[in-house]
Amino acid sequence: MEAGAAITVERLLVERGGREVLHEVSLSVASGSVTGLLGPSGCGKSTLMRSIVGVQIVAAGRVIVLGQAAGAGDLRRRVGYVTQAPSVYSDLSIEENLRYFAAIVGASRERIAETIETVGLSARKGQVVGSLSGGERSRVSLATALLNKPELLVLDEPTVGLDPVLRAELWASFHELAHDEGTTLLISSHVMDEASECDSLLLMRDGALLEQITPDELRAQTGKDDLGQAFLAVIERAQREAAA
Repeated sequence: MEAGAAITVERLLVERGGREVLHEVSLSVASGSVTGLLGPSGCGKSTLMRSIVGVQIVAAGRVIVLGQAAGAGDLRRRVGYVTQAPSVYSDLSIEENLRYFAAIVGASRERIAETIETVGLSARKGQVVGSLSGGERSRVSLATALLNKPELLVLDEPTVGLDPVLRAELWASFHELAHDEGTTLLISSHVMDEASECDSLLLMRDGALLEQITPDELRAQTGKDDLGQAFLAVIERAQREAAA
């Protein structure tokens, strides 16, 4: 495992339906950092995240998480994972959901209130989840993952459907978790304007990792101030190299 890395992936190969969906991906994620996993929908981001949390069958390669093989039993309380689809009970209120999951992980009532506040839902804590918007339900899922203060948070498109103000508030919370509390965050997005919020970027396309780079390095390498344009420049370069 690379020194200082919370996640190390080595030559990861994943197949689905007889087709390769991840092509020998290798990367590392530094402890206590906010790392953005960026790329268009369908490029393999969710498959990579599933491999990291240990719920994806892999064909080859290895994934080490917090010093152990991905999916190890000891990691269950150390890793928080939020999928794109909300993973909470629609017939319970926000607070009832949090109480249920808090009982599983041993979190206190004070921690329940803290996590509801973090995701901006204190005013609606008594509302049944089934009556919430899609973005609000996603925030309840995020709250459940935060309950036991995991060492690693893997978040699949956590800001989809959120208004700009709430997105900014969540990113501020992510930075506080990483830089003040030492939590490692791996956050996927297909929105390039969120790339500037990250300490490091993993740029994916068509099941391959194109670059592992910081936002400033990406700008310097491509000569583009706009990170969306910079990512396009990386894609165009990769296409030229493949055709050569």
